[in-house]
Amino acid sequence: MSTENLHEGGCLCGGVRYRTTGDPKRVGVCHCRYCQLRTGSALGISVYFDSKNVEVLQGTLKSYSYPTESGNRFEVQFCENCGSTVFWTGTAESITGMTGIGGGSFDPPTFWYEIQREVFCRSKAPFLETNFAEQHNTISYYNPTHPEDARLLGND
Repeated sequence: MSTENLHEGGCLCGGVRYRTTGDPKRVGVCHCRYCQLRTGSALGISVYFDSKNVEVLQGTLKSYSYPTESGNRFEVQFCENCGSTVFWTGTAESITGMTGIGGGSFDPPTFWYEIQREVFCRSKAPFLETNFAEQHNTISYYNPTHPEDARLLGND
C-alpha cells in the first residue's frame, strides 16, 4: 500500500489516534461562532474527507450534537480524556457523507493540506489578516430559521 496519501493524527493526550486515506474533499478556515467556541480560538480549520476514508485507530470518543440557526445539526467528537475535538459531521448538504477533522490534529507535518476557502468572515477576529482566494461573509447554505443566542451571533 502506498503511504503517499496516508495521514495520521490524534488528540492532545494521544489517547485517540486516527488515519486518513486519500485526499481531502474540502479544506477551509471557518470563523463562525460555533467553530470559535468549539476550538476556544479565533477560527477552526476543517479538513473534510469522505467518512469511509477516516479510521479511528485507538481511543474512545464522546459526542456532542447541536442545532445551528439554519436548522442543520452538527456532531463533534472529542477525546473522553483530554477533551480535544478531533472529528465532526453535519447534516448540511455540502458535507453529508464527510467527516471534518481538526486541521491542527494531524501529525507533523501538521499543515500539509492547502486551504481552499474561508467562510463566516463576518465573525473574523480583527487581528487576523488572510488572503485566501475564496472568502465568504457566511456560507452557501446559511439560511437562519430561528433567532440565535447573542453569544452565537456573528459581527453583523
